[in-house]
Amino acid sequence: MDAGSGRAVRLAEELGGRATTSPAELVKASDIVLLVHPPNALTEVAERFRSRAPRIVVSVLSRVSQADVGAAYPRSSVVRVEPSTLVSVRSGAILVVEPPDGATRTAFDEARKLFDRLGTVVVVDEARMVAASAISGVGPALWSLLIEAQVDAGIRHGLTAEQASELAVATMAGSAELLAAERYDTLLVRRAVMAPGGATARGLASLEASGARVAMAKAIDEIIGPQERPRRSKR
Repeated sequence: MDAGSGRAVRLAEELGGRATTSPAELVKASDIVLLVHPPNALTEVAERFRSRAPRIVVSVLSRVSQADVGAAYPRSSVVRVEPSTLVSVRSGAILVVEPPDGATRTAFDEARKLFDRLGTVVVVDEARMVAASAISGVGPALWSLLIEAQVDAGIRHGLTAEQASELAVATMAGSAELLAAERYDTLLVRRAVMAPGGATARGLASLEASGARVAMAKAIDEIIGPQERPRRSKR
């Protein structure tokens, strides 16, 4: 449904489908209504569906709880989903909140089946949604920064920018596939590449000495923010 920007019409023309400005027409023609509007427009948009509620509402609204969406759509089954920009290439992790009760299980299963086409669906407890998003949603930016550093280093040692970029990106993609095949055993993969006392061992030692692991942990902490970090119990 388009609020007047014309983007829905262009998207329908590109992918096949039909754009509409009528909530009633949208509900009649759709099994699932996907909310992708600005989070602060939740109440305003929900009001337009008051006369005819969708059967299933899937929300991708950032940091808007499933309960808040459910309150806005009390006659609909609500599922909260958080994809990343990687869905544009049908890859990456897609976060789906575990349904709070059996009543929404059917809606959850339908939403999961839909998003399975776009990437790897990871089911999380809503209380951990921000932490999960700090890894999956922000991940492309973090990995891009690391790739930039590798490319810059390659250029300093005589590679062209194109060569260094192709090498770094292809290696990152292959490393991700290998880690998945090895059930995410990072230590196993590192040891498979690293000969004792060799160049890889020296490079990894330099990264550790430079604080790479701590820097990544601090970056994730900053992304999550102090209000969302788990509080340590006092002893």
